[in-house]
Amino acid sequence: MASGFFAILDDIAALMDDVAVTSKIATRKTAGILGDDLAVNAEKATGFLASRELPVLWKITKGSFLNKVMILPVVFLLNYYLPVAITYILIAGGFYLAYEGVEKIVEYLFHRKHHNKGEVAKIVAESQEVQQESADVEKEKVRSAVITDFILSVEIVIIALSTVLEKNLTTQIITVSVVALLATVGVYGLVALIVRMDDAGFNLIKRSNNKGFLGGLGNLLVKLLPIVIKCLAVIGTIALLLVSGGLFAHNIHFFHELLPNIPVMLKEFVIGLAAGVVAVLVVMAGKKVVGMFKGKPKV
Repeated sequence: MASGFFAILDDIAALMDDVAVTSKIATRKTAGILGDDLAVNAEKATGFLASRELPVLWKITKGSFLNKVMILPVVFLLNYYLPVAITYILIAGGFYLAYEGVEKIVEYLFHRKHHNKGEVAKIVAESQEVQQESADVEKEKVRSAVITDFILSVEIVIIALSTVLEKNLTTQIITVSVVALLATVGVYGLVALIVRMDDAGFNLIKRSNNKGFLGGLGNLLVKLLPIVIKCLAVIGTIALLLVSGGLFAHNIHFFHELLPNIPVMLKEFVIGLAAGVVAVLVVMAGKKVVGMFKGKPKV
């Protein structure tokens, strides 16, 4: 009786050890999308009144948990009954991520607003308008963030699953669920720290009367917030293209065999960039066609 009990414990320990290893691999594979998820949500959670930042972030976090709850069973069912659909979803997701990455680059290069010192008053006025946003606008921003999270969550879950396809179903379910949970808790926990960075800085400045080490640290935190947001945006864009290229390289044989002598990361970045350019051009062309039809006078 006792030996049977210890055998069960041994099996559980072996399963947990296997899950720990596979979860580590899966988390590393999804790191690029997690970086983009972090950058996107840190950006979306700022621009509110200080008192609304954490409540807004909590709403997005709850939406993210709900996304994972809906996505996990669907992905497992597709993998069991229609595994080829997973490949097509990954490729479609690759185009979406590539499009997002290139669109950000285009936005930065051609549509970026250049602010000079004379525009400081305008920026302050815009900031005050942001603080007066209605509950409807806040709700719309939360909805947009949750939709973005849903798309990224699909990719996270599928990529995590792709790393454990050779394992048994129990290991697959536990590993992917752990990665999904870590993705939500880790990303939104870091976002909460980031969006409150300036408030922590202001608190230190107030407590120290802007003097000494604490005053210097407070000023540093206040100044770091916009820099951190910008750095995350750049890292997230690069991650989008790398993850996109990796999805094409791992799921399409032609791209897997393409340019075997160059570094894998460089190849995946180039593939992601090329796919993003194509996707942006297609979307732009589609918008022009739709605009032409909308502009035609009714007979």
